Amino acid sequence: MPALLNEIAATALRLFVWLALLTALFVPLERWFGARHPVRTGRQRLHDLAYFVISSLVPVVVLAAPMALLAAAAQHVVPAALIEAIGRLPAAARIALAFVIAEAGFYWGHRLSHELPWLWRFHALHHSTEHMHFLANTRSHPVDMVVTRLFGLVPLYLLGLASPGMAGSGTPALLLVAGTLWGFFIHANVRWRLGPLEWLVTTPAFHHWHHSRRDHINRNYASTLPVLDRLFGSHYLPRHWPAEVGTDTPQAPSLGGQLLDPLLPGDRAARAGG
Repeated sequence: MPALLNEIAATALRLFVWLALLTALFVPLERWFGARHPVRTGRQRLHDLAYFVISSLVPVVVLAAPMALLAAAAQHVVPAALIEAIGRLPAAARIALAFVIAEAGFYWGHRLSHELPWLWRFHALHHSTEHMHFLANTRSHPVDMVVTRLFGLVPLYLLGLASPGMAGSGTPALLLVAGTLWGFFIHANVRWRLGPLEWLVTTPAFHHWHHSRRDHINRNYASTLPVLDRLFGSHYLPRHWPAEVGTDTPQAPSLGGQLLDPLLPGDRAARAGG
């Protein structure tokens, strides 16, 4: 019991420190460089904190066991010669290969969450924020988080590019931290355009168009590499910013309703009071 309590305390401390650092970085940037939006209500702020905790803990807990099984299964599914050849690559090459493969997987996991109605039931929650801000990054249903991560991580485990011991995610620690931080950045309310860099990496403008309420919500799926959207015909990045973000899919006002509604059959609009 003491060991469990110590682990819980350590996890809570890590989350608090991470949230404090993110807040110290992004709140001033959004205040100085963002569009003017109404101040979020107390309930909305509590939901932000709740989803921050949920998104930090659920993937680690849920994915640890299946990822370990995949790592073991890879020995029987993938040719040993291929895994050995990848293992002989220089560390930098392995990290770069893992990054590109994971990004391609995340792209298709994200795209299918828009194109398949049963996945959109869960992903719609992420699009329900009506004003972009950095914590919108973690406003996601646990099922949506797990499914999307599986698309990116399964190939890494099968090819021996990841192991169960890496923070439960299977990606090298450096890529995990950098990718997570970049996710907060592209959701942040900062009106920056990065010129030629927008060909190389995703930006707030790129991702804000993905969150536009109707016309372009099915574009710009990449989390880091916009070349994937160019390659698969889903890229859209004009010079102006979207006038409106959000979704027409009804969402329950309560946190419990938002988490339970996608799991229930029937009319979500009726349950959400729409």
